[in-house]
Parts: sequence; structure tokens; C-alpha cells
Amino acid sequence: MPADAGARDAMPRDDAIRLLSRREYSRHELVERLAAKGHDPAAIGECLDDLAERGLQSDTRFAESFVRSRIQRGQGPMKIRIELERRGIDREQVSAAFVDCEPSGEPDWFSLACDALVRRFSSPGDTPRERARRERFLAGRGFDFEQVRYAMEYAWQE
Repeated sequence: MPADAGARDAMPRDDAIRLLSRREYSRHELVERLAAKGHDPAAIGECLDDLAERGLQSDTRFAESFVRSRIQRGQGPMKIRIELERRGIDREQVSAAFVDCEPSGEPDWFSLACDALVRRFSSPGDTPRERARRERFLAGRGFDFEQVRYAMEYAWQE
């Protein structure tokens, strides 16, 4: 057996700590990344259980951080929810993260849609084609129909 093979099985914790030192990761993401490095699935599970027990990895903390960062990027609730679920966060934790990111409850998605629209476009557009482009932009950012309509009507009013 090569000298590196035995050391490789003992390193999922080191690799996980290295990843977590840069940013928060969900458990699902860490499992995928550690498995891609060739770590044993049983060792990965034990390692991540230990890290979660020690408070070094938390899906709740990851979800809250993720929601805050995506809101700052001007993304809407639908896109954020899909991304979190893709990263292995369950729906209850996703809902809790939305509530926890704002002291007064969920963010004002209508206002965020307006802000995103104004940052990207200088006006609502003169033609139906231009307006449709702005609507597609917001829909692509993850805002729902009502939020898009609201933003199109009120974004440029002061």
C-alpha cells in the first residue's frame, strides 16, 4: 500500500476544515467535495458529524449566510430557494433562513426587485420589447410575477 493511501483516509477532517476556513458550506456540499477528493464515505460522515457537533459546520448558519449574500446580489426568493435546496438544505431550514436574515421578518422582496431593476436599467423602457426585457431580467433573478409587476410600475418613481 502506498504511503499516501493511508494518510488519505485520515484527512477528510483536514480537507473539510480547509474548505470551511474560506466560507460556509452545507453538509451536502462538503460530502460532494470530500468524496471527489477520494475520501471514504463512512469517514466523511463521521468527520462531518464531529464538525457539526463542535459547531464548525452548520446547515442553518450556511443557509442564513447564503440568503444574506444572495439578497445583497439582488436575487429574488424563488432563485434563492432553488439554490439552497440544490445545496441540500431542507425547506424548513430555507424558510427559517429567510425569516432570520431580516430583524423584522422576511425581506421586502418588492423593494429589492425595484432596487435590482433600477441598478440594471435607467428607465422602464419605451417599447413593449424593452419592458419585456426588464421583466425577463427580474424573473431570471428569481422574483415572482407580482414582484416583477410591482417593480415595473414603481421602480423609477421617487
